[in-house]
Amino acid sequence: MTLVTGAAGYIGSHVAKQLLLQGKDIVIIDNLSTGFIDTIETLQSIKSFKFINLDLKEFDKVEEVFKKYEINTVIHFAAFSQVGESMINPMKYYMNNTVNTTNLVKCASDAGVKKFIFSSTAATYGEPDFSMTDKVTIDEEFATTPINPYGMSKLMSENVIKDEAKVNTDFNYCIFRYFNVAGADINYVDKKLSPRVGECHEPETHLIPLVVKAALKKRENITIFGEDYDTTDGTCIRDYIHVDDLADAHIEAIEYLETNESDTFNCGYGYGYSVKEIVQAVKDSTKLEFEVKKGDRRPGDPSSLVSNNTKIRAKMKWTPKYDDLELICHSAFEWEKGL
Repeated sequence: MTLVTGAAGYIGSHVAKQLLLQGKDIVIIDNLSTGFIDTIETLQSIKSFKFINLDLKEFDKVEEVFKKYEINTVIHFAAFSQVGESMINPMKYYMNNTVNTTNLVKCASDAGVKKFIFSSTAATYGEPDFSMTDKVTIDEEFATTPINPYGMSKLMSENVIKDEAKVNTDFNYCIFRYFNVAGADINYVDKKLSPRVGECHEPETHLIPLVVKAALKKRENITIFGEDYDTTDGTCIRDYIHVDDLADAHIEAIEYLETNESDTFNCGYGYGYSVKEIVQAVKDSTKLEFEVKKGDRRPGDPSSLVSNNTKIRAKMKWTPKYDDLELICHSAFEWEKGL
């Protein structure tokens, strides 16, 4: 049985969806602080599973879950993920993201869990320094020097997982460092995209859903934060990966760990788009206009984060299916339109 934490949220719900569509037995833990009960109900309509409304800081109750269910795999998503907020309230991130993960790892290891799949982030790389290398994308060997507490909280959790695996050789892990996740469930009904789950944060901080909201007049405008970065058009560049491709990597990791050693992988497409290019892509795909404002840089934002995904392609044989910017924006638009 697989335990999925944070599956009422964005990425976790897409992984849970795929597991349920495959007929897998799962248990979901979520405290619904950033996730939604509607998402749990949608997932229940695919296949029944046990949902436990639980905060991971309740250590005794987390331990009880491992005693009650025969869990052999943990896929851990539950975390706070707003960079800006982490700069203002770092303790919130260290307590929730790192301390709670540490206890989850302990419980899983003590219970004999064999596979632990962890949702990490490209924020662990901080502001990559390309000055001493001929590389133009970030591979897994780049120095991990986070520039915000969110990235640091995730890196500290990575180290906890790795250290436990050193002393418990039966405890195997895959750590995925996400780049920018976007889009919504690829589900076609009558040849029309009909997403069952998608992205919904309160407050929303991710670029593509914010731009889509502006296109739908759910917000007055979209603000570009900084036009003086060292990039082609002066705006930040990010590697956008469709959420269902990212979910596929997690599903494949379960089988991968049957016969392979623990490892860390980047999850991205290996190329990026600037903020201005995303804005234009949404305008082009929706044929809608909206106001775009200029703002100052935000603290903690690197100028460019683009993955080198050679490792995950070679070792896990992961192959993206939805690496098309128009499809990413279109799926996000159709999801937002239905909210």
